[in-house]
Amino acid sequence: MGNHITPDDRSGQPDARRAPLAVLLIEDSPLIRRSLTEAIEALGPWRVTAFADAPDDAIALLSSQAFDAVIVDLQLKRGSGIEVLAWLEECGAARSPGAFVAVLTNHALPTYRERCLQYGVRHFFDKSLEFDRVLDALCDYARERRWKSCGPPP
Repeated sequence: MGNHITPDDRSGQPDARRAPLAVLLIEDSPLIRRSLTEAIEALGPWRVTAFADAPDDAIALLSSQAFDAVIVDLQLKRGSGIEVLAWLEECGAARSPGAFVAVLTNHALPTYRERCLQYGVRHFFDKSLEFDRVLDALCDYARERRWKSCGPPP
């Protein structure tokens, strides 16, 4: 098994000398994927280093590469983001200290939210109403990892 989600790094190394924080974006809409990638990368420390549009592809990426954050849509091609969350929970990555797993979905019903929380998701956002909140959560996470700057340039 791969690294899944990298552990918290509190090295205190200056931002300019640190590699960008890597995001796996699990989203099947090319339009939303493009918009979200642009917004994430405008934050500064983040780069979308891979994306998947189906659960099996996402699990393969998580098994072979390390990511600092994972953002999951629930409705995907050939399956559900719940499959990815279940896999992350099964391997212990979703609840590991320093893990960032967020759900950004159009299916923000209370039953889905509760199920995601059971799989260790700490952030659950409605795409139509809370799109920017996932960006705020990424910035908060970057600051916790001692990145001093996060957000679009002035």
